[in-house]
Amino acid sequence: MAKYRHRLPQCRDGLFLTDGGMETTLIFQEGIDLPHFASFVLLGSADGRARLERYYETYLTIAREQRTGFVLDTPTWRANADWGARLGYDAAALRAVNLAAVELLAPLRARWESPDMPCVFNGAIGPRGDGYKSSAIDADEAEAYHRPQIEAFAASEVDMVTAYTLTSVGEATGIARAAKAAAMPCVISFTVETDGRLASGGVLGDAIEAVDAATDASPAYYMINCAHPAHFEHALSADAPWMRRVQGVRANASTKSHAELDDSTTLDAGDPADLGRRYRALRQNYPTMRVLGGCCGTDHRHVAEIGRACVGFAAVAV
Repeated sequence: MAKYRHRLPQCRDGLFLTDGGMETTLIFQEGIDLPHFASFVLLGSADGRARLERYYETYLTIAREQRTGFVLDTPTWRANADWGARLGYDAAALRAVNLAAVELLAPLRARWESPDMPCVFNGAIGPRGDGYKSSAIDADEAEAYHRPQIEAFAASEVDMVTAYTLTSVGEATGIARAAKAAAMPCVISFTVETDGRLASGGVLGDAIEAVDAATDASPAYYMINCAHPAHFEHALSADAPWMRRVQGVRANASTKSHAELDDSTTLDAGDPADLGRRYRALRQNYPTMRVLGGCCGTDHRHVAEIGRACVGFAAVAV
């Protein structure tokens, strides 16, 4: 049974950490082959499941030591129809793998959660296409496309779903509608380019307002991920009403553009301490940002620095 589905604790107060860049950590640091950046393929073997457990426990340890909450994501960012088909997974196999991810992580939550460390169980969803490129998918198509994965999570003990690395209002709207139909709390996380705009050229605030208008503001909140703070800091505004809807950040370690990262054969881990300081500034300026973690190039070092820099501001979140 889902524990927090009807009252997400990160929407009220406190600081919640997440993991870092799972795929880049597993590929570049552990030397694991993840075809199409699909970490869910590891669920198919005992060794793969053990690697995933060790990965998550590294971050759960940080959250426990820093006395924060934690948002525990399933390794299912690529577990949707088009990406699954490239890897030989049909609809039934994808439903099974999404539920297998839940089965792997449910005992982890049971072991690690405590009154000092609420652990929210999150079903991770990715875009239909490339998260670095503009998507032309419309809301109706996106709703139908993402519905099976969302319904699989709705049938499990997952508390919520988060759609990461989205580049278009249409896909975000469709996902939000599918989640609402399944009675699942939903978070929409947009990615932006180095100019702080979506890949389509759209303005972040306009995108959030458009999704809210099309869905009766059904997403629980919004996030920004897969971009360095230097890329989007100037696009934020404390005075803008939409800014209160942004409650989380999972930034990249590198200041490189998406195109540069796509062409990279080595990992740019950036500066963990500097990233922590940038998150601290974000928390000071935007105290509704309660969910903090990493994306491409980040690992446990970055998340630990983020926690150390920001945990003192958890009490002033509004």
